[in-house]
Amino acid sequence: MANPQLELHWRVTGQVQGVGFRPFVYRLAQEFALCGWVQNHSGQVEILAQGEAAALLAFEQALCAQAPPLAKPHLERLSTLQPVIAAATAFQIRHSLASLVAQVHVPPDYFVCDDCLRELYAPQDRRYRYPFINCTQCGPRYTFIQRLPYDRPHTSMAAFPLCLACEREYLDPANRRFHAQPIACPECGPQLEWHDLSVSPAAPVLGEQALQSAARALQAGAIVAVKGIGGYHLLCDARNDDAVQQLRTRKSRPHKPLAVLFPAPITDTLAAVRQQVELDAQAAAVLQSPMRPILLLRKSPGYTLAPHIAPHLQEIGVFLPYSPLHHLLLNDFAAPLVATSANLSGEPMFTEAQQVETKLAHVTPYFLHHNRPILRPADDPVFRIIAGKPRPLRLGRGCAPLEWQGLLPAVQSPLLATGAQQKNTLALAWGERLVLSPPIGSLDSLRSYQVFQQVAQDLSSLYQTTAQQLACDAHPGYATRRWARQSGLPTHNIWHHHAHASALYGEYRGTGDWLVFTWDGVGLGADGTLWGGETFFGAPGRWQRVAHLRPFRPPGGDKAGRQPWRSALAVCWEVGLEVPPWIQTQGDMALLHAAWQQNLNCPPTSAAGRLFDAAASLCGLLQNASFEGQAPMYLEARCDQPLAKASIAIPWQKNAQGLWEAQWQDLIAALLTPSQSAAQKAALFHQSLAQAILKLSQQLQAHYAFSAVGLCGGVFQNRLLSERALELLQQAGFTAYLPEQLPANDAAISFGQVVEVAAQI
Repeated sequence: MANPQLELHWRVTGQVQGVGFRPFVYRLAQEFALCGWVQNHSGQVEILAQGEAAALLAFEQALCAQAPPLAKPHLERLSTLQPVIAAATAFQIRHSLASLVAQVHVPPDYFVCDDCLRELYAPQDRRYRYPFINCTQCGPRYTFIQRLPYDRPHTSMAAFPLCLACEREYLDPANRRFHAQPIACPECGPQLEWHDLSVSPAAPVLGEQALQSAARALQAGAIVAVKGIGGYHLLCDARNDDAVQQLRTRKSRPHKPLAVLFPAPITDTLAAVRQQVELDAQAAAVLQSPMRPILLLRKSPGYTLAPHIAPHLQEIGVFLPYSPLHHLLLNDFAAPLVATSANLSGEPMFTEAQQVETKLAHVTPYFLHHNRPILRPADDPVFRIIAGKPRPLRLGRGCAPLEWQGLLPAVQSPLLATGAQQKNTLALAWGERLVLSPPIGSLDSLRSYQVFQQVAQDLSSLYQTTAQQLACDAHPGYATRRWARQSGLPTHNIWHHHAHASALYGEYRGTGDWLVFTWDGVGLGADGTLWGGETFFGAPGRWQRVAHLRPFRPPGGDKAGRQPWRSALAVCWEVGLEVPPWIQTQGDMALLHAAWQQNLNCPPTSAAGRLFDAAASLCGLLQNASFEGQAPMYLEARCDQPLAKASIAIPWQKNAQGLWEAQWQDLIAALLTPSQSAAQKAALFHQSLAQAILKLSQQLQAHYAFSAVGLCGGVFQNRLLSERALELLQQAGFTAYLPEQLPANDAAISFGQVVEVAAQI
């Protein structure tokens, strides 16, 4: 006698969109001889299966245990084992439905998988050398999804009808392209197009010939703009210093380090990387992880790439091809390529052909386009291994949007946090969920502001959640605050450094009170001055400023951000030290000193970032910076490896306001000692600040009960300072935290704003 037929009904939430989850469920049902259906409901999946009890329970276990590599399913039973109500005769994938309550999870863009790579290089395959090959486990997602449910008509592939061969694969449950929405081939999919603006009229070159034209131009030493997944890159030969310097000159990027894209042959993916940088097992794993990030790695003794890729620095940014187009181009070129975002300084990447040709015609006449639309830009993520863990300096393609579930107390009405002015990101929170956008950049330009507005709208439409309240930086001059005020929605103004502290506390799901060092450039403080070297006690919603670095007053105000010598002047004048001769040549010292004495345009700041600027200037390393953070980067790069143990004591003394204040004057005097090298002084500076962090933590133990010490803010992107401070704190018995999922810099501000608001209300 046959066993009775029963049924079970499930809801699956989590990351189950765009990862081949429904085809996986279909194949699994066939394996267990089950009937029923699977269906999308605006970001969640519903499954009803009918069969014998043992098969149903085994199927249930396999739904999570054997899920596709990129899926992150959460399973919930909607029924108990019960007799079949309406018997099904087969298992089918039903058409997607839009549910009343969206549980949307938008996947990031994925790298090309090994199966597709093997086909890409197989001459007998119909997708041989097709630069848009993909399947359910790879290809674009965030940058090409128009709206959910995740179906082809809702993507930028809607304009590419499937050919008969692709349609057969798309409808075949046994094929790994079953319901793969980006599916395409040379017959029906996107195509490459080569534009050479130096030829008039420019006759477009298509397909394989376009790819070969780009490779030939790169081999000839040219700069080429190439459209990828989330925008355009500017590429040139990483071995050719003339080409690199041309790129720098034309893009007005004289010193900021450039990333290098390495060939990744299937036979030995990291062969080329090993020749140029120091590579251990952890770094190799990060480079080959699904997000394919840019990873900062130390140059090897045998480094032979162009000197101007990262001048005066010991590290370069290394990454591997993540799209089939990049694989083909790197394989044909057979050497590393410089790959930097095709944009104007601080702006998002360009995504459209006419736009990039108009804006970057002065950089290059060569453009490799394709006709698959990019719906929103996504830059490459950047990571650095600090204290044994890969930590993001920038999120992006492959790892953003970044999502959390159950991180905070439930937000009663949807909240959009608008982030900071620099390194802007947006965070949308509703219920127990929070989504952090990819980085937008600096909001000082019109285009960045337009992309900011687009992403704000996209988050709402993609996740089918409309913000009913906003959070923004309390600085009245920031574009994010003006936008928030113009919205007409209730708005929460959050102090910049409170958001930093709350981001770290929220990431680690902190409990009780913490002591948090928030060190960065400058941000407006609650007392109206420029903070950036602060220490807070407490928790989100009730941070108490208890300490800070001794303030000083750089002449020229905002100019100090790009002219480190101004900060050096200020610290010398503040404590009565003689200004070194190499700084005295930078301007009219008499006029500057008179303005400083009269307190004209020299607002006080406690910013650790400005103190780093001063140190780099006093060590003779840099007087004028062309990019943010250049002086601290040069100072770190000059340090001896490993960090010397010598330090100068930095006392913490209470000031008139009852706050502990770091007295750094002896350290500055030590930097003026002519008998020490710049390397020795740089090491002394880092070691002394790390010791100061430990000393204050120990000193405050007698006054405050805190369970952990946190380090956050852009200064803690510095590996030497962070590792030494963590080491000292942990040796002294403190539990210490440094951001791991979020950047330490301003890209985490929107996340911190959400944590602050959730705590306050």
